[in-house]
Amino acid sequence: MVLLLSHHHPLLQRLGANVRALRKARGWSRRDLAGHTGISERFLADVETGVANPSLLRLSTLALAFGVELPRLIEDLGGGARPHVALLGLRGAGKSTIGPRLAERLGCTFVELDERIEAASGLRLSEIFQLHGEAYYRATERAELRRCLLGPRCVLAVGGGIVTDAESYQTLRQRARTVWLSAAPEDHWQRVINQGDLRPMADNEQAFGDLRRILEERDPLYRQADVVVDTSVQDVDQVVDAVCAAVLPAAG
Repeated sequence: MVLLLSHHHPLLQRLGANVRALRKARGWSRRDLAGHTGISERFLADVETGVANPSLLRLSTLALAFGVELPRLIEDLGGGARPHVALLGLRGAGKSTIGPRLAERLGCTFVELDERIEAASGLRLSEIFQLHGEAYYRATERAELRRCLLGPRCVLAVGGGIVTDAESYQTLRQRARTVWLSAAPEDHWQRVINQGDLRPMADNEQAFGDLRRILEERDPLYRQADVVVDTSVQDVDQVVDAVCAAVLPAAG
């Protein structure tokens, strides 16, 4: 039996917004979602507009189709608190340096998403790309990202290319305060060298030019982050202070 409320209930409006966002993130039409769930397009339209009160079984069917946990459908992902903080940026941005200090200040854990991906696959990142390719990496990245975001509050350092995966980036921006640790190409380059990683120079004479090009191409995506902090003009403590000042009202 379908129950229709005479007034839009906030919980149903939230459910509708989440279902619509999840559907669009996958590039599905309502007809596509109907095909995945066996639920009529008309009823799905009522769900997305916040007037339908679906049964628990139908909610379970929707969650299964989207590949998310059931509570995800009714969580407040809009203007309410977003507990996680996600650090964006290319290698050399300072995510691994800033992340632990920021987590300590916020009273939560620090997580490196790439480490979770390696643990889940049993392979190092280089082996993942060599043996299975980028598509496998991105699929594993999406799965581990969802697991992290369903867990306790954390500061999450993500791979530099996650912004190019529309589904992962949208999920991240819905569930976390995103922070781009911006830096000049020269600073990215020098930091990687200072870490003892000489592979860029050994493997590709054009590596610095490639780094500059990648930064330019991804700049519009990185700038969609909630917070942008320039790490080229501030030391580590100043960056941590700046990020805390920006995220504490929403994360605390």
